[in-house]
Amino acid sequence: MMSTDFPQRLLLVLFVALSVTVTSFENTARSEEAATTHGKQQVEFFEKEVRTILEKNCHACHSGAEPKGGLRLDWRGGLLEGGDSGPAVALDEPKTSLLLEAVNYESYEMPPRGKLPQASIDVLAKWVEMGLPWTPGPDRPPAVAAEHGPPQVNDETRNHWSYRPIARPDAPEVEHKNWVKTPIDAFLLARLQQQKLRPNDRASKIALVRRAFYDLTGLPPQPADVQSFLDDESPDAWENLIDRLLASPHYGEHWARHWLDLVRYAETNSYERDGPKPFVWRYRDYVIRSLNDDKPYDQFVREQLAGDELDEPSPESIIATGYYRLGIWDDEPVDRLQAEFDDLDDIVKTTGEVFLGMTIGCARCHDHKLDPIPQHDYYSMLAFFRNIRPYGIRAHDTVLDASVRMVGPEEKLRQYRDELATWKRDLADTERQLGDIERAFRRTLKGGEVDDFKHENARVDLARKRVPEVLTQEQFDRYVSLTERRNRLRRGEPEGLMQALCVKERGSHSPPTHVLIRGNAGAPGDQVDPAFPQVLGFEPPTMPPSVEGAASSGRRRVLADWIASKQNPLTARVIANRLWQFHFGRGLVRTANDFGLQGDRPTHPELLDWLASELMAGEWRLKRMHKLIMMSAAYQMSSQANESAYAIDPQNDLFWRFDMRRLTAEEVRDSILAVNGSLNREKMFGESIYTKIPREVLAGQSRPGAGWGLSSPEDRARRSIYIHVKRSLVPPLLAAFDLPETDFTCPVRFVSTQPTQSLTMLNSELVNEQAKVFADYLKEHAAGDPRAQVALALRRVTQRAPLEADIDRGVDLIERLKQQHGASDDVALQQFCLMALNLNEFIYLD
Repeated sequence: MMSTDFPQRLLLVLFVALSVTVTSFENTARSEEAATTHGKQQVEFFEKEVRTILEKNCHACHSGAEPKGGLRLDWRGGLLEGGDSGPAVALDEPKTSLLLEAVNYESYEMPPRGKLPQASIDVLAKWVEMGLPWTPGPDRPPAVAAEHGPPQVNDETRNHWSYRPIARPDAPEVEHKNWVKTPIDAFLLARLQQQKLRPNDRASKIALVRRAFYDLTGLPPQPADVQSFLDDESPDAWENLIDRLLASPHYGEHWARHWLDLVRYAETNSYERDGPKPFVWRYRDYVIRSLNDDKPYDQFVREQLAGDELDEPSPESIIATGYYRLGIWDDEPVDRLQAEFDDLDDIVKTTGEVFLGMTIGCARCHDHKLDPIPQHDYYSMLAFFRNIRPYGIRAHDTVLDASVRMVGPEEKLRQYRDELATWKRDLADTERQLGDIERAFRRTLKGGEVDDFKHENARVDLARKRVPEVLTQEQFDRYVSLTERRNRLRRGEPEGLMQALCVKERGSHSPPTHVLIRGNAGAPGDQVDPAFPQVLGFEPPTMPPSVEGAASSGRRRVLADWIASKQNPLTARVIANRLWQFHFGRGLVRTANDFGLQGDRPTHPELLDWLASELMAGEWRLKRMHKLIMMSAAYQMSSQANESAYAIDPQNDLFWRFDMRRLTAEEVRDSILAVNGSLNREKMFGESIYTKIPREVLAGQSRPGAGWGLSSPEDRARRSIYIHVKRSLVPPLLAAFDLPETDFTCPVRFVSTQPTQSLTMLNSELVNEQAKVFADYLKEHAAGDPRAQVALALRRVTQRAPLEADIDRGVDLIERLKQQHGASDDVALQQFCLMALNLNEFIYLD
């Protein structure tokens, strides 16, 4: 029988459930109401100060469908509803909030890996006191797929900071306006003042001149350059220096290296043979020339992605499409179709990361696990490239056919084709007549003569021995004449126009593109059309109609126009962030190739959008942006330490100082050649050079020494950007100083500190040879005066006037080497030069 008190117990259960529901509803309602009633400045405080703390320290455990302890900190209502221990924040008594107890290690200890810096704790306390201001958004927690599934394309993910349209913000009002030289400074100073920080003082003029020369040209200033800047007391001295360096041809050589890192530039194919890519160096030269000419970035993008499909293609734009041929290539794959899609995947990944900051490649086999990029979107992007011919089939001739073409004016191309056809016809006719005579005597060959005949240069002697028994004198004379004619023709092939490594398509009709199940080329699924990532909210593009006889489909032009459009929310932000990174050592977004949900948020989102807007407003000109950044007070700050600032912002996220940096691998080598006076600055462009590589290093290849020559001393003294980039063989000095791997895009170089760097700088054949060159330079310019030689060496290495104590130590070293170790004058001076090239002041800026 049913218990008589059942109705009462049922009412009690319903009452409790209703109370919990009402409480939850009230908390949610209060959350929504508060989120909409907080002022703009309070919401900005949350975005600028609080969100990053939560994302970096809390979201890993307290977000998603199954947060630890039932507590979600990725939604305002989650803090108010709380978890197993109750609400995390008490709005009525904020100081008693569990959140503050936990971060202060008073009850719980959160985050468990270590207590937050006091500055971050103070930010959270201030935020709680303000009533938890939060950026207005959907009236519910962020959508989370069941079982931690991939992020979905919805209003929540479309609202991610980098997917929103770029809106130009106004520079904030700040105190101490006298420090502000450009709007950049106002954005930075506003954040510094919120944390009660002040920016460092201006760096010394010597530090600034070194910084400017290395940032813009990758080379140290000459002593005369330094002295000229020090002597110039005019208010325009700094600006004039920047203008001069931006006009230098060495600017393009240096900044091209940044771009080549991004597009995984190399001059060989990798794998066992690691064969050379024909004429690939023209792409490197294209990048240098484009940067020196200050080509608008949107044009730079279009030329690389669709230079052959532009309205008026040029030799330069054709060369630019060598971008598609820079990746690795397997010339004997197990599965040729799968290998073709591997190559297309390389293009999709590189294009997504370099131009858009999107890790699209992660969606090749399944929906992206971290970003709202369905697998369907990956193949819709791949469809833009589906018609590209593979780099080659196997032999070198197939690469020439699929990836190399003549470039030049059409009338010259027609003339060359006519001359080439005539040349081929004459050569074939000559070889046919030679063959007729050879058949007449070849059957009489005996013994070793059969092998000798395989060598063309032995055949005339073999024919002479058959006169008059087999050949008449007239036939022999004719054979000699034909042989000479054949050799002349071979040497005299019509001089063609430039040949360039470039993209080619199969024609105007692109094959269908299918979603490949698990990325397997043998398991096609749904057919897809070219389209842009859905999360960015663009309408499906219209493809150009197929035109019979056309060389390409025109699809890449559609993609290029979209990427280079001002309406694209990513392109300008990505390149503006890279410019900032290469000047300041790291980007406003540290994950420079990943602007997705799991990438780092910008430390200064308004500044990034201002820079992106300014870039587009300035017709996408990069030199203008360099100058704007370098004219800021922020760029001119010193790198001096500040203990109180370190305590608040140890990673310098707020840019209270300028970060010290070590020279890159190329800068180290080029600087050694520059300070000893041997750098070949004049010779630019052209085929790559081969430096000396020790036999022990060459022996480490599968085919020792294969594919590596030795250039003339004049060429070996050229800048490092012209060194042949062989994927399986890297010059030791460059390898020691973190030259990036070339198989993938490299957005940020590692900067390691390891024993091999010091060992290389002290013991390598290259550095010791250059130390001897340096010593010879000193003997020539300061003959017979050790003190003057030491002073000149230190001035060239450090770009400053050496102190008397520095000179004393140098002279003392030379004397001790001679007296205690029996070194000759020449050897002692050479060892001093080696020491000078190992100074920290030479390797590090500031």
